[in-house]
Amino acid sequence: MNKTITIAHGNGGEENNELIKDIFYKHFKNDILEQSEDAAVIHNGELAFTTDSFTVSPLFFPGGDIGKLAVCGTCNDLAMMGAKPKYLTCSVIIEEGFSSRELEKIVRSMKKELENNGAMVVSGDTKVVPKGSVDKLFINTTGIGEIAYKGISAHHLKEGMSILVSRDIGVHGATIFAAREGIALESTLETDCASLYPQVKALIDAGIEIVALRDATRGGVSAVLNEWAKASNVCIEVEEEKIPVQEQVKGICEMLGFEAVDLANEGTFVLAVAKEEEKRALEVLHRTHENATVIGTVTQLHTGKVILNSSWGTKRFLDLPTGELLPRIC
Repeated sequence: MNKTITIAHGNGGEENNELIKDIFYKHFKNDILEQSEDAAVIHNGELAFTTDSFTVSPLFFPGGDIGKLAVCGTCNDLAMMGAKPKYLTCSVIIEEGFSSRELEKIVRSMKKELENNGAMVVSGDTKVVPKGSVDKLFINTTGIGEIAYKGISAHHLKEGMSILVSRDIGVHGATIFAAREGIALESTLETDCASLYPQVKALIDAGIEIVALRDATRGGVSAVLNEWAKASNVCIEVEEEKIPVQEQVKGICEMLGFEAVDLANEGTFVLAVAKEEEKRALEVLHRTHENATVIGTVTQLHTGKVILNSSWGTKRFLDLPTGELLPRIC
């Protein structure tokens, strides 16, 4: 690993995985941590526990802000383990001179999203640092959820299973880019930032046998699929033409030289189910987003790898994203 930390180490891709493995896992190693799930399963499988920090720039963007992002991000990590979000902590680091009016606007946004999840903030911490020490405002949220559906794991994928996405992908990353570059007024793009537990609960209530769930945040869908392929020692084959992407997102990807599968999402998840469950799972997902779809299947062609099948009949490996991508998107 490099001797110094770079922006690329926070991208959710190859460098980020390397940083976590070579430093944090090396010293914090334990059976729970090594599961590498969105949230730790604790207390005899009854509770899910997670933490996340948010440094997005700009703080306000079409469809959301750092406060909504913080609550959705933590609650969604709990939901991906089949848990209903219950209790959160909230810690903020505020730059001297930050507007109290904007801070209250952000906190109101957090309150609204907490209500959407039926959760509450029960503890917190506030620090104010000298001007220039941080960029306006950083938020950390930690969450505890009660597991309603047990056994969800990235380690349980088997040959023949289907891979689905809950909606079109890459919208959050594209929205943040548009906001930064001042082209938001020319675009109708809005972040996909949303609380995902209602959709997960709908799947549970419908009796869908969920194998794995993961919200495709930093590193996007490609990071999720690669993590799953390695965790279960399987191959995941994805049909490129079936991946739902908005035209505006495609345009921004062309501008940046990126792929939509690498861009961050904050209200989109990937789901693995048995082949015979895919139709019923889609029926549930379509209640929220009509473009939810099956994008691939689990095989044994190249274990530990993700293969992208193009509409031209070609195949290529879809690797973990590398490089800086878009820093500070969450």
